[in-house]
Amino acid sequence: MTVPGSNSTYITEFLFEGFSSYGWQHRLVLFVVFLTLYLLTLSGNVIIVTIIRLDRHLHTPMYFFLSMLSISETCYTVAIIPRMLSDLLNPQKTIAFQHCATQLFFYLTFGINNCFLLTAMGYDRYVAICNPLRYSVIMGKTACIQLASGSLGIGLSMAIVQVTSVFGLPFCNGFVISHFFCDVRPLLKLACANTTDNEIINFVVSVFVLVLPMTLVFISYILIISTILKISSAEGRKKAFATCASHLIVVIIHYGCASIVYLKPKSKSSLGQDRLISVTYTVITPLLNPVVYTLRNKEVKVALCRRL
Repeated sequence: MTVPGSNSTYITEFLFEGFSSYGWQHRLVLFVVFLTLYLLTLSGNVIIVTIIRLDRHLHTPMYFFLSMLSISETCYTVAIIPRMLSDLLNPQKTIAFQHCATQLFFYLTFGINNCFLLTAMGYDRYVAICNPLRYSVIMGKTACIQLASGSLGIGLSMAIVQVTSVFGLPFCNGFVISHFFCDVRPLLKLACANTTDNEIINFVVSVFVLVLPMTLVFISYILIISTILKISSAEGRKKAFATCASHLIVVIIHYGCASIVYLKPKSKSSLGQDRLISVTYTVITPLLNPVVYTLRNKEVKVALCRRL
């Protein structure tokens, strides 16, 4: 739907291009695949949160952050995937201006929250391995709550900045979003005003929520590895590496996919390629959290077996 303006027509609804170019048979296959992955993600995260809640052996800072990450990942996928599944079955269904802004807000809030929760988890591993004697003092209950609240607070504030920046623009260069959800770059391409300031804001926010956490995690792991290598016994080194492996796998995939989309230059940006990578970090990456932390984590597997 459009509203006539003085010199142009302003958009009040959007249509996702998504996977509309695919035939209905291919869309149906994608629907079944994405629905299966979505249900596995939801059930996996619910299992993780429930097990951590019920098993007192898992009432430690590491598993507190893991449960927070599982809750955040669940909210993150709920903001994107149900609408994407709906559009696979009905590709001509529009989304209202306000609903698009709401989707972008929750997507950014929980996506950025995930970035900083992974950083907090890296810090937790650093303290556990590099300063084990003071671990219980440094990573007390108050510190854990403050780190988790800070992560969510940063997510909320950055989301408000981005949504206000993008939806303060007039949209009149078409109403078809070249994506399967409301994201910043595809929306800026539809604006009929100078978006230079908005692109600068987007880049600065992307650097703050991706490069800063990645750098902190990278520094943490340099210190962790240097400490592990000083351990005299091979068994001790193996056990120390095992406690970090799951987190490191999730970090590499999460930051890697997001950085490819949000940090590469605009001149090299391909919306089609970005869409493919976005499928990875909105559908596949959230599933890695429960899979990696349950299959690779002995304590979670033991706790799960006890409850079963």
